[in-house]
Amino acid sequence: MHTSLSSSVIPKYSLEQSGGRNNLFDIRLVGEGHKEHPSFFMAPHRKDFYMLVLVEEGSSKHWVDMQPYTLKPDTFYFTAPQQVHVKEHAVPMRGIVLCFTDAFLAAAAHQPIRKLPILQNPSNGHEMLLQPTEVAYIRDTMRRMAEEYLQQPDWYNSMLQAYLHVLLIYLSRLYTEKFTAEENKPDRILLKKFLDLIETNYTIHHEVAAYADLLNITAGHLGDVIRQQSGKPAIGHIHARLLLEARRLLFHTDHSIKEIAFALGFEDASYFNRFFKRGSNETPQAFRNTTRKMYH
Repeated sequence: MHTSLSSSVIPKYSLEQSGGRNNLFDIRLVGEGHKEHPSFFMAPHRKDFYMLVLVEEGSSKHWVDMQPYTLKPDTFYFTAPQQVHVKEHAVPMRGIVLCFTDAFLAAAAHQPIRKLPILQNPSNGHEMLLQPTEVAYIRDTMRRMAEEYLQQPDWYNSMLQAYLHVLLIYLSRLYTEKFTAEENKPDRILLKKFLDLIETNYTIHHEVAAYADLLNITAGHLGDVIRQQSGKPAIGHIHARLLLEARRLLFHTDHSIKEIAFALGFEDASYFNRFFKRGSNETPQAFRNTTRKMYH
């Protein structure tokens, strides 16, 4: 069984370690004089919680899984647990930051909340530019949550869960509009199940047939549906996830190419080199050298 270098080398922060009151839920107004926890800046790290950010004023640059984003006013940003974050140095910003864990969602009365598009994120988006009316609705809801969390009156936890449910439904409506996500048709559900299985098995299974077996369908049917729904072959999704993790480890760690290859389920480092070059048009070592010169 292969071990995960990414989970042991790239630090993972809980809510408390990131400046929250506890490890389940936190919401804070970011304004003049606000100082974020040092874990937020420069060093690559994972968070074990969802983070939703309404930016009202200010600008700074951050990366989510090596994809750069420049924070802009009247924009909403969202990330999921386990994604790799890198953020530039602190700059003035005003907005609201909401964080919560899967455990907090599990405690909510409405379990289908986990299946909302803003949390499932089938389009792998991380920002939404908002209209003024949308900013006003989100800001009002999040400020009510912040007030409830600060004062903690009777039944405040139930109120927070209710507000969160309302907010996530509203954001999911915006998400489906802005990312043109389709309804939950059977083929879309199959695509999501396939992508979920890749996320938990990509270091173990590299072939489409293995995922078809896990889904109790034929490899041919799986391949047809995935290509139709995503425009990309099923094997392309598996390779893309492997390449993403390889790039993470090459950029964020000093482990050897052979160690990274083994951690990703490749028995032969030379085969991993060929696989990476096919997908990136450069060798793993060349990628490491180029990206470190670019960002360091």
